[in-house]
Amino acid sequence: MARQRRTLFSKQAEPQPEPAQQRIETFVDYLRSECRLSEHTVEAYGRDLRRFQGWLAGRHVRSLQLSELSDFVGMLKDLKLAPSSIARHIVSLRMFFRYLQLEGVLTDNLAELLGSPKLWERVPEVLSPQRVERFLHAPRANDPFRLRDRALLELLYATGCRASELSNMKVRDVHLADAYCLCHGKGDKQRLTPLGEPAIAAVQEYLAQQRPDLAAAAGSEPAWLILSRTGRRLRREAIWEIVKKYAARAGLPTAISPHSLRHSFATHLLAGGADLRQVQEMLGHASIATTQIYTHVDQSRLKKIHAQFHPRA
Repeated sequence: MARQRRTLFSKQAEPQPEPAQQRIETFVDYLRSECRLSEHTVEAYGRDLRRFQGWLAGRHVRSLQLSELSDFVGMLKDLKLAPSSIARHIVSLRMFFRYLQLEGVLTDNLAELLGSPKLWERVPEVLSPQRVERFLHAPRANDPFRLRDRALLELLYATGCRASELSNMKVRDVHLADAYCLCHGKGDKQRLTPLGEPAIAAVQEYLAQQRPDLAAAAGSEPAWLILSRTGRRLRREAIWEIVKKYAARAGLPTAISPHSLRHSFATHLLAGGADLRQVQEMLGHASIATTQIYTHVDQSRLKKIHAQFHPRA
């Protein structure tokens, strides 16, 4: 009987989740199961909303005013978050509040009235074609995973895919004879991206000379294209580390990341005369407004050229 009383007491003593926490976790499950968003996107929205939960400090969302939501955005700015991160927090809030409307918790969605920061204020880091060439040749003969890393870098630049997309790419997604590969983007949307000769050659060399050894470490034939030293799928975080390593070796800015190659891919296509809609399709953007940031980047480059060379600039 005493043991039963202790068990009952311990159950009663467990802290109960706050209503906001319960709603957020239910919403995150809803995004994962019903909306079928990618795990990376779901995790990002979950982090944003847990930050919002911490800011709430026990208050209920029903009692919030627009001025208070604006204070939350002001706090994000005080934390020196990038405009793109603040914009994603606002999108997370809008989606969460819309969900609460569907659940009958809220009647109005005040988050819809929040203004997003201008993403154009943060121009992506774009490498010149010459710097990209130096970057792609940064892996050296004495690097233990030179062939894998060279194929990895070539694919990032040739396809414009995200690090998470490359991490999830499988051998069956790459069609070297037909010079294209399949990328599985956000929401498991599939898109076809052409491959150039340098990328094809790098992937062929990796498949023939290094991937079999990496796959043998797994004990069975793994499906993933880019493997770790243990034969498992190379994680997104590891891809970031590899890019940072070779960027430093090539003497590039410390801000260079896998997304820098994606930005460079898009900007170089537009500079070469590619249609904006075609670039949108290759990047897997749902809205062309997202792709338009690359026209802004290219215009910045053209303005510098005009100021440097035009006699009446």
